[in-house]
Amino acid sequence: MSTLKPISVCVSMLTIAPAALAQAPQFGQPIEPADIAAWDISIAPDGAGLPPGRGTAIEGEAIYAAKCQACHGEKGTNPGVAFAGALVGGMGTLAPDKTPIKTVGSFWPYATTLFDYISRAMPFQESKSLTADELYAVSAYILNLNGIVGSNDVIDAQSLPKVRMPNRDGFIPFPRNPK
Repeated sequence: MSTLKPISVCVSMLTIAPAALAQAPQFGQPIEPADIAAWDISIAPDGAGLPPGRGTAIEGEAIYAAKCQACHGEKGTNPGVAFAGALVGGMGTLAPDKTPIKTVGSFWPYATTLFDYISRAMPFQESKSLTADELYAVSAYILNLNGIVGSNDVIDAQSLPKVRMPNRDGFIPFPRNPK
């Protein structure tokens, strides 16, 4: 008698399971490459993924004043918002005997990271709202404020990866796939 009960449960499961599977929610669906491309916005240190466009620091100053200055302050040195942080300054503060001030100019290893970050997250209240030309211009302006590029230097997909950041060699490489 006790062995018949488990057998009847198994028979019931076998008869119910196909009906339950037919009514199961259909999670996921094939995604089109164009749909993926809209989300694939990563910019590599070598510039892979940078869009067409261009800008100079002179062009970026007005965009910065309109869209960035309220949080990062005039010239990027005096944040008006506590969590925004300064973008400029801190050169030489990464020494062991100093209090580090991490800014774009003192800390960031690649200029393409600046473009990528602005592209994804800025302006804070309207992230992803800047055009490629505006992104290049604002990046150029911030790099110029840090003394890294000239005010008339054209920043685009070819020149941005070539910008040598002051702290590029300040990091220890971490092997992701040690063998």
